[in-house]
Amino acid sequence: MNINSASPETVLETRGLHKSFGALRVTQDVSFRLPQGARYALIGPNGAGKSTLINLLTGVLAPSSGTVLLNGSDVTRLRPEERVRRGLARTFQINTLFPELSPLEAATLAICQRRGLCINPFRALSGCDDAIDEAQALLADFDFGDDAGRPTHELPYGRQRLLEIVLALAAKPKVLLLDEPAAGVPQQESAEIFTAIEALPSDVAVLFIEHDMDVVFRFAQRITVLVAGRILCEGTPDEIANHPEVREVYLGDGENV
Repeated sequence: MNINSASPETVLETRGLHKSFGALRVTQDVSFRLPQGARYALIGPNGAGKSTLINLLTGVLAPSSGTVLLNGSDVTRLRPEERVRRGLARTFQINTLFPELSPLEAATLAICQRRGLCINPFRALSGCDDAIDEAQALLADFDFGDDAGRPTHELPYGRQRLLEIVLALAAKPKVLLLDEPAAGVPQQESAEIFTAIEALPSDVAVLFIEHDMDVVFRFAQRITVLVAGRILCEGTPDEIANHPEVREVYLGDGENV
């Protein structure tokens, strides 16, 4: 099969993806497709291999075998920064922010990086008026208001998590991977994060990992269940909620996935 034969609406795809660490198989024969503009969730118990899969998709880890396609092109051996340039961005379970910088400074730096400008993050952003304007507009879309000028470490944790999404969007991705974007965030702030995710541009495909099934069922158009590194099943929220194996393993005892 021609590896570049993915249908035009598929922006991210894996084919027979495997990852082993010695004798330990953490990803086994994972094949799935993420269409343009989709809002998909990846769920599974701790140790299922969800974050490993995200790391394979983004190039942090190299697969033992299999293929990763981005916009129909084989990116399996590309470095993470090369995938970002091709339209793949992500956030992490733990914040990776500069705590002393303001959201405006951080967003401006991210935009300058996308444009290929080398800027020292600890010096004044001189000569970057266009990037600053773009950063202000992006932050306004997420209602940062006066928070845009505050040091990041002063922001509530939920706003910091939202800032990570803003910085990922500064790269103008076509695919956004969110690894537990609301982890450790109070429920009210978590709702704000997912409302922002729901309102992302319609041409940006989103795949997010989440343990709160109420959130998953509310925001995901389609859900992939990963168990022991394999895809157990895929389907709409209603199909997953009524899937016998999923109900037995996860939902029957009221435990979140």
